[in-house]
Amino acid sequence: MSATLVVQSHREDLPFAWLRDCLDSVAAWADSNGFDYRFIGDEIFDLVEAGLLAKIGEQTVIATDLGRLRLVQQGLESGYDCVIWCDADFLIFRPDEFILPTHAFAFGREIWVQNDDDGRMRAYPKLHNAFMMFRRGNACLEFYLDTAERLVRLNQGGMPPQFIGPKLLTALHNIARFPLMDSAGMLSPLVMRDLLAGGGDALELLRQKSAVVPAGVNLSSSLTVAEGFSQEAMEKLIRLLQDDGI
Repeated sequence: MSATLVVQSHREDLPFAWLRDCLDSVAAWADSNGFDYRFIGDEIFDLVEAGLLAKIGEQTVIATDLGRLRLVQQGLESGYDCVIWCDADFLIFRPDEFILPTHAFAFGREIWVQNDDDGRMRAYPKLHNAFMMFRRGNACLEFYLDTAERLVRLNQGGMPPQFIGPKLLTALHNIARFPLMDSAGMLSPLVMRDLLAGGGDALELLRQKSAVVPAGVNLSSSLTVAEGFSQEAMEKLIRLLQDDGI
């Protein structure tokens, strides 16, 4: 058994064929580093308490956010020194530069580029849970899991999809300054369009605001259809990232 485990999850019938390229990139990165790799389907929901699942209802994103934390916890309790989670739409396109930090835990770095209400292009630095790393003995996982589950139990209104993911993590990060893996980034639709077009203001703004050049990115599959990205466009984007980077 390796000292490190990489875990991913998605329903078995992938909604987009391009997700296979993302999953394969993470599995290949794990293999090249000698890490164990595990993929599970809807069994991830079995790790979430029944009462919480009932309250979450159709918000499968929130259920997955809880399930991934339990999955990481399970990995550490089974004897791994380090457990890494990557979303199914996370692409590692520069595997040699995707190097784990030495921190006890870390989340991905998000530089979200979009236009504000006045039409001005802005970059919003946040963090995301499309990439998470937890080492044995870290002080964050149990706190994050307990806080997330407690918020779901206490909530009396609607819960947005990012309720216990980026929204909660960003709020905590603003106070506690969590360690981040800056090379684990995220692309907004504006940046994705610029990459496909060969350049643009959104891409330049991302580059300016990034502490390091991302070596892996979340491709926001939940937005691709609404934003008009076809299978062919996503395949082209993945090839561009693998060939040229950001």
